Amino acid sequence: MWQEGSIGIPVNKTTGKGYITVHYTIKLFGEPSEFGINHGKISKLELRQDGEIVANYDRGWDIYPDTKEAKLALCILLIRHN
Repeated sequence: MWQEGSIGIPVNKTTGKGYITVHYTIKLFGEPSEFGINHGKISKLELRQDGEIVANYDRGWDIYPDTKEAKLALCILLIRHN
């Protein structure tokens, strides 16, 4: 099953004002798999920030998350779906 969406990452944690949006597209297995991220359900993932691909996984890492926002968005998705 494919899912798309956006995650708002707070820019200023102190004031809680402003967000950076990370858009995601993921493909999920029904059960955890050896091909999923951390042997979980996410078999394909693309994260975009400001229109640029900042992470890509297709049964293996093509592009590791390279921004702190992408890393946090990945953590959120792993908690939700794995």
